[in-house]
Amino acid sequence: MSYKVQLPVFEGPLDLLLHLIDKNEVDIYDIPIALITQQYLEYLSAAEELDLELTSEFLIMASTLLSIKARMLLPKSTMQNEEEFGGDPREELVEKLLEYKIFKETASVFKEMEYSQAKIFMRHIDEAKLLKDYPPPNPVGDVTLQHLIFAFHKVLARIEKKKEVLTLPREQVTIRSKISYILLQVKNKPLGLPFRELFTEAASKEEVIVTFLALLELIRLGRIHIKQPQLFEEILIFSSQIEGGHTSAHAIS
Repeated sequence: MSYKVQLPVFEGPLDLLLHLIDKNEVDIYDIPIALITQQYLEYLSAAEELDLELTSEFLIMASTLLSIKARMLLPKSTMQNEEEFGGDPREELVEKLLEYKIFKETASVFKEMEYSQAKIFMRHIDEAKLLKDYPPPNPVGDVTLQHLIFAFHKVLARIEKKKEVLTLPREQVTIRSKISYILLQVKNKPLGLPFRELFTEAASKEEVIVTFLALLELIRLGRIHIKQPQLFEEILIFSSQIEGGHTSAHAIS
């Protein structure tokens, strides 16, 4: 009996890199480039042996990883001279990975919402009255994936206009800390916290991205819900907790 080795299929090189980072439980801001490059090339080699078709993007990323690895292996004095002009060789890769992670997790949250709604079945009664009296839980209301990503892009554009120097901060902001921050911000905002205000204190693009990831996690957990009163108006963020600690009808169980 022969056994066929199966490899997981990835949507693209960034998807594969995120998998390797999660698998090795390493900090995305401090990627062990030699290890990740080795495992990335091993995957490409295995895929070639199994005659799996890979797009040119995978090969381009392999070249990028090898280039970064070579720069990381430069003598310390040479690295210091390079960093004066270009910063950490991994910086651009980290930025791309964080942005890809944003879109992947955003799509996942909305897919989960869609799946939850698909499991709701109604009997043949007055559905209009039923939905009015008992609206199904939906933490994103009428806000679509496109609306949320568009609002996020506007925040990123404002950060870019500030022409801030993008550096990897020494003290990395975590999703856990941003979850606490968001819950605190919406706690005393019964009329809703404007989406853009959530990012006013962000000091870098990375902090904006981590804040957005924390927002997605809170939506997924049903701790907050979002609304957009009218098309093109500001998206508002609400706490799903009411007095007494009970969850409102908008939260997901």
